[in-house]
Amino acid sequence: MAEQPHTSAEAKRRPDPNEKLVKVFDSEQEPEAMVVKGLLDSAGIENDLASASLLQDAFPGMGGMIILVREEDAEKAQRLIAESRQAVVTGDSANEADDDDATEELPAKA
Repeated sequence: MAEQPHTSAEAKRRPDPNEKLVKVFDSEQEPEAMVVKGLLDSAGIENDLASASLLQDAFPGMGGMIILVREEDAEKAQRLIAESRQAVVTGDSANEADDDDATEELPAKA
């Protein structure tokens, strides 16, 4: 039988391995890498999540997970990841400040 072409959404979003791919993210934690992959997917940036242990020849001494994108998408992907990290840091700081303010506004008990 003839092979059917891949029509799944995942096959369409992955870059061609024969293209020049650039590492834009690495993490020892798979869940963190999955979140970043989802961020890039939602922005329409085709990417490939791979185990770094499989790529020791290309990136020696690395473990965990890496995300690769096409060379022309690398800058956009890195900027998106950096903006997302900044939003998380800013959001955490704002929540801590709100908690402190709420404590100060409580009336003193008689």
